[in-house]
Amino acid sequence: MSNLLVIFATGLTAGGLSCLAVQGGMLASSLASESSEKLSRQRLARPIILFLAAKLVAYTVLGLLLGWLGSILQLTPIMRAWLQIAIGVFMIGTALRLLNVHPIFRYFVIEPPKALTRYIRRRTKTSDDHWLSPVFLGTLTVLIPCGVTQAMMALAVGSGDPATGALIMFTFVLGTTPLFFTLAYLAVALGAKMQTRFWKIAGVVVLILGLLAVDTGLNLAGSPFSSAAIRQSSNPAIQSSTAPAPTAETNEVDMTATDSSYTPSIMHAKAGEPITLKVTTKDVRGCARSLVIPSLNMQKLFDANGTGTLIIPKQLPGTIRLTCSMGMYNAEIDVE
Repeated sequence: MSNLLVIFATGLTAGGLSCLAVQGGMLASSLASESSEKLSRQRLARPIILFLAAKLVAYTVLGLLLGWLGSILQLTPIMRAWLQIAIGVFMIGTALRLLNVHPIFRYFVIEPPKALTRYIRRRTKTSDDHWLSPVFLGTLTVLIPCGVTQAMMALAVGSGDPATGALIMFTFVLGTTPLFFTLAYLAVALGAKMQTRFWKIAGVVVLILGLLAVDTGLNLAGSPFSSAAIRQSSNPAIQSSTAPAPTAETNEVDMTATDSSYTPSIMHAKAGEPITLKVTTKDVRGCARSLVIPSLNMQKLFDANGTGTLIIPKQLPGTIRLTCSMGMYNAEIDVE
């Protein structure tokens, strides 16, 4: 339950804004099909609600399929890392488009084909099917998920269960709905001058989220150039918070996982022998219980409470970087 609350809160905050920035083209097409004249408040709210309702249903079905896919196929850490980096780059391009930095960034928007848009507009003008455009375009948003949504999709795949995957996506998209609706309504209801200011602010926020997405992808890939790796290697306080070296009889290291960190952040092990990593979890509901070793393409999901082990094959001297499945929490094992 607490994990679902975290997912809902993520949608309620970062999810709504980043999704609006990426999927705004679909929503704009939906609103344009209503009328070329100024919409009343009631007519303005109606297509947005239909759009978001269709989106919620579509992503719930997608979550079910992703959970089923996860039961037979697992994305490797490197695959998830590159996917996250690509998402971050697209979000950065979207932000630069909103900030009107250069005409080339106008390509960082995905809209339905113009022929399809014209067909829907003709259909809504010549019939009473005013629900058709927002429902259809809201459903199509599954083809252009934003960066935060992609992280939730990976979580749904990682669940390995159709019902859990559907619940994850339903909870997240439901969380994005209030902010998405409010921002979309204001963006259209405000005058042109206020709209420009609004999208400038949105562009700055999405730029920050895009940079964080790229950094998370680098972290998930085990890159020494991620902010977490740089901070860990250069901070004396972190360096001093290390675990003692293993005894001569064993090559076992202990780590504690919580919902906010891995401790100790730096551990030591002997080279040339298999390493037994013992992980103790304490009421962990988030991604920290899903441990990833990018360089070895290893990953393991631990119980929310208890102690589990992960056997790492014998290694040459060097550093083994550990991260959670979303690249948020980090630790390392220095093999000597």
